[in-house]
Formats: sequence, structure tokens, C-alpha cells
Amino acid sequence: MNALKALGISFSMDDFGTAYSSLAYLKQLPLDQLKIDQSFIRDMGDNPSNAALVQAIILMGRTFGLDIIAEGVEAEAQLEFLNLHGCNAYQGYLFSRPLPLEEFEEFVEQVDTPRVTAVLNPDRVKRSYAQPC
Repeated sequence: MNALKALGISFSMDDFGTAYSSLAYLKQLPLDQLKIDQSFIRDMGDNPSNAALVQAIILMGRTFGLDIIAEGVEAEAQLEFLNLHGCNAYQGYLFSRPLPLEEFEEFVEQVDTPRVTAVLNPDRVKRSYAQPC
């Protein structure tokens, strides 16, 4: 992996927080990104423990200098929570369903950049999932 990274290839740990995504890998592997498993994102509103875990994963990833992406973002409140806590990359049905290549290319051409910027503006973020300190 180190030889590939030296060639400019980036690595992401998918489904972080589940199955084989050991914390030891954060130190051992030449990672660039953590992808927070969608099960944590999906249940954030119903389970305060999941919101706390998502916050901890974001903080831990940032501490290791990694980019963080959240999988399974389906609601504005989830996006706002993630943005508030420093996760600035997302994927999920809030943005689009999975698309074949041709439809994806059309979708990218039609993206309303000002709206995306407004959605990601931290000044607009609500604290709907924020836990009291």
C-alpha cells in the first residue's frame, strides 16, 4: 500500500466503525479517508449514542489528518449535523440515488452550485442533533 501511495493513489477505509475496521488500522495503514458507515448516520436522530459515535469518528479521523465522508445521508438534519461537526464530504439519497454513468454525467452538469454552497455553509447549520455539553 505504501508503494501505491507513493505513486499518488489514495486509500479510504470503508464502513468505518463496523466489522474489520480496527482502530489499529488508523496507525498502521497509509489512509487518506474514513467513510462513516451508513448505519451510524441513519440512526443518529433515533439514537443519541450514534450521534456521539459519529462525532467521535469525525474527531478521531481529523486528529489523524484524514478526510471524513459520511455514507447514507438522506436528510437535511443529518447533513447539518455532519457539517457542524467537521465532516465536509457526504454521499446518499439526499443528493441523488446511484446513477448509471450517462445519467451521472448529466446530473453533474445540472448541479446548482449556489444551492450546494448554501447547504454546506456552516453559518446556516442548525443544531438538531447536537448534544448538550
